[in-house]
This record gives sequence, C-alpha cells and structure tokens, in this order.
Amino acid sequence: MSLPVRFDDIRKDFGPVRVLHGVSFELTPGRIYGLLGENGAGKSTLMKILAGYETPSGGALVIDGEARQFIGSRDAESAGIVLIHQEFNLAEHLTIAQNMYLGHEKRRGFFVDDAAMRDDAKRYLAQVGLAKHPDTKVRELIVAEKQMVEIAKALSRRARLLIMDEPTATLTPAETERLFTLMAKLKADGVTIVYISHKLDEIERITDEVIVMRDGRFVARGETAGLARQQMANLMVGRDVSDMFPDKAPPSADAAIALKVEGLSVPGWVDDLSFEVRAGEVFGFAGLVGAGRTEAFEALIGLRRKSAGHVEIAGRRVELKSPRDAMRRGLTYLSEDRKGKGLHVDLSLRDNLTLMTLERYAHPLLDLKAGRDALKKAVGDFGIRTGDLAGRARMLSGGNQQKLALAKFLQPDPNVIVLDEPTRGVDVGAKRDIYFLIHRLASEGRAVIVISSELIELIGLCHRVAVMRAGRLQGTLGIDRLTEEELIAHATGTH
Repeated sequence: MSLPVRFDDIRKDFGPVRVLHGVSFELTPGRIYGLLGENGAGKSTLMKILAGYETPSGGALVIDGEARQFIGSRDAESAGIVLIHQEFNLAEHLTIAQNMYLGHEKRRGFFVDDAAMRDDAKRYLAQVGLAKHPDTKVRELIVAEKQMVEIAKALSRRARLLIMDEPTATLTPAETERLFTLMAKLKADGVTIVYISHKLDEIERITDEVIVMRDGRFVARGETAGLARQQMANLMVGRDVSDMFPDKAPPSADAAIALKVEGLSVPGWVDDLSFEVRAGEVFGFAGLVGAGRTEAFEALIGLRRKSAGHVEIAGRRVELKSPRDAMRRGLTYLSEDRKGKGLHVDLSLRDNLTLMTLERYAHPLLDLKAGRDALKKAVGDFGIRTGDLAGRARMLSGGNQQKLALAKFLQPDPNVIVLDEPTRGVDVGAKRDIYFLIHRLASEGRAVIVISSELIELIGLCHRVAVMRAGRLQGTLGIDRLTEEELIAHATGTH
C-alpha cells in the first residue's frame, strides 16, 4: 500500500513564464500533509504533475524509488495516485455510478457491467456518507453532494496517494467531520494524503506535517503540532498577517437605509425573510448549506421566482426583474460561483471588467483605450496581480480572479453590493486584501452584504449578522453578540 514520493528539482514553464523553480521535497507514506501557499504559489501545478495532468519542464518525479513521467491522469491512477479537483470533474448528464467508473468501466465479456458498477458505487457512497442511489443523475445533486461523489470516485480507484484540493469548501460541518473520519481511516490503511486548503484550522487539526510553497518555490516544512496558525500564515505570505481584519467603524446612527426587504418568500427555499441594511454597514448572512441565503438574493435580483416580497432601495419601492434591472437600481450581486457566473474566464481582463458597463465605452464604437485605462486603474485600486494586462482571466490565481470580479461588479458604481462567499478558495494574503477592500467600500457609504460560511470571517468583518436556518430568519445579531457559539446556536436551531 505504501507509496514513497520525491520531487527532485521540479521545474515547470508555461511559455516564457516559469511557475515552478526547482522544487524538491519528499512525501513519506501513511501521513497527511498540509500543502500551503498563496494562490499562484505553484501548489496545484506541482500536484497536477504528480497526478499526470501536467509534465515537468525539468527535474525528476521519483515514485517508489523509480523516476517516472506520467503520460496522463490514467497512468498516474494506475500507480495509485488520484487527484480530487477543486473544480468538479463530473459529467452532469450521467449517473453517479457512471461518473465513478467513467473510463474505468467494469465489463462482463464485451458488455459494460452496470450492476457491478452500481453495487460497488453503493459501497463507496456509504463510505463517504452520501445517501444517494447510484442511478441518480449528477445534475440533480447539490454542490456538497457532488464533492462527496468526487471523493467516492477517488476511493474507487484504490488510491495509495490521494490529493485533495480544497475538499471542504462546499461541505457542511457534519459532512466535513465525516470526511475527516474517512481520512483518518485511509491514513491508518497506509494511504498518503496531500491536503490543500486555505482553512488553517483544518490544517492544524487533520494534518501531520505542513509543507509551504511561495512563488513557485519550496519554502519550509515542519510538524503541524509545532506550528501555530499565525506562523503558517506568515510563512505563506512572507510577512506578518496578524492584522487580518480592519477596524470596524460603525455606520452613522442616522445613516440612510440603503436596502429594505420585507416578507421575501422563494418557493421551496425561503419563507418570509425581512431585513434592512444601512449605508456604510457591512451586513452578514450566516447559515448552514441549504439555509436559503443564496436563493434569497438570487430571487431578490430576478434570477429565481419569488412568491412574495417588498423591496426598497434608497427608500423607493422597486420590482427587480433581472440582474441588469437590479444594477440600474444601484444593486449588484457577485455569485459564489465566480468562474461560472462571475467571470468569463476565456475573455481578457479588460473585456471582463467592462462587460457590465459596455455602453460607457462605446461612442458608438468601442473605445479600447478607455477600457485599457479602466483596467489599469482597477489593477491598482484592487491590487490585482497579473504579469500580462492583455491576458485572459483564466491565467489569474483564484484570489486575483476574485479581485477582478469585485472590480467588475463595482464598475456600475452600486450603492448596495452583495458578495456571496467572497473569499472561498482564496489564500490568506488575498483574503486580507479583500477584507480591507470591503471595509473601504463601506467607508465610501455603500451598503455591503456578505454571505459567508466562515464564521470567523463574519465576526471579523460585519457590524451585524442575520442567521438563517431552513429558509427562515432565526435572528439578527449585533456586534456585541457576534461569537462563534451564538452563530452556531442560531444556525442549528439550538439558541
């Protein structure tokens, strides 16, 4: 079962750009490693080389004492190395069982053995705690369930080395606990696990050793028990990040109500939601997966059907029928799915930035210089790190994609901006930048609504937090009651 791995002076170039600079370290079998680094540090590229998705430009990958160069992911999987992607690698129109065995189909003679695949899939789904029939179509699953299918699929490959890239980003606390229990069992069976996450509390809890990368280089490694979270964060960014959150300046007592919602109901998701947010306020929404937070705001801006609800922006009643309608009324919503709904990753940075406000740059022909100037300003204002202003959004790291998405949704100059999971999959340095940016927006007199699954984020950022459970508002907590215990109690209905 054991599978020792050594990276020996691994280098990787994408065209003229070098992204890995001679990385060398070893992985001992049967341990859980936390692989840390900012977005763009080279973690994912290195793991894609290990899993056969990329080939190194130089150096050697040594597996079980033998230099190997995999010719694809199936070649790596045959050696027992499986990567669970952060972005799901599932065929939506196929069943769970078909996805789990896609390219690895069980056969009886010349025919695919659906019954055998179904039976095996049941066993692996039970291991990860997903109570779904193997014949369920993947498109019918929620995001958290798709994550569990990815994990079950990896188990079905009989992995000896398992790479997990942000596996808990979409999981509830209970699902995360199940995953950690499963990881402990795999470790006991001799499986090596590389765990990539920006959640340092999870790294601290589940890993044996931490390996840190920065700017495409190996920086440090150490036993997890000997490293405090603050030390991990400082190693990742190369500077002290103890001041993660800006000071909260409370909104003026007589600040105008920027957004007022009364009796919002979304069939199957939200029942009678009412709240108001003042100019200059950072207002949070907490709740477990499925609580109805995202669905409420999708209905608010016309992306979902609502059955009731009264909405006022700046004191005027409005009926928002589409996101463009909401934008014209001074409200923008940045989806939690930045790649699917926030950005067009195959378009240029400039095209992404100006897409919502094209009429501003067309007189009537498109003013390309004005677009480039707007991009240069956004890069400076939002701290977007890019080596190529003419490049595509796909080439940016996760944190810089999120900053570009924020800049894009602020182009219309909204008075109310809703940010859904604004730092999901974003490293600690970029998180800090985004937190300070959010408070800058509030200090300019905008109302900022933050939907987040990270309680520490809500506590550190927000002046007030509304907590939802099963589609209903459980309560709104002021700054004096913002504790993890209070938020969890309201989210679970035990307050």
